[in-house]
Amino acid sequence: SFLLQMVLPWWVVIVIAFATCGIIGKTGKISFWQPFLAILTLWIAMALFKSLPNHNVLATRVAEMLSVKLWPIVLVVTGLLGGLAAGISGYCGYHFRKAMISMKTPA
Repeated sequence: SFLLQMVLPWWVVIVIAFATCGIIGKTGKISFWQPFLAILTLWIAMALFKSLPNHNVLATRVAEMLSVKLWPIVLVVTGLLGGLAAGISGYCGYHFRKAMISMKTPA
């Protein structure tokens, strides 16, 4: 996911989470939380990696635009939104696989 995000748009994490949880997801709960925590960690780490060398200038300006006092709040909210998108996608991928399996087997 990290390498693909370097060259593809942000929403590639949704496709990756859907596909991986659709293929190897064990339960719905795991299929939500694994992509959620992975993308939350990845996006916050990448935001810090990009923000710290320039003394958080852009993050501070975005925080001011959003009427937020602290720039770390912007990073956390960004990570949470990305994690939520990936988590929901993983959950959908897991249930898509379950639906396809139940359609194949006669009831």
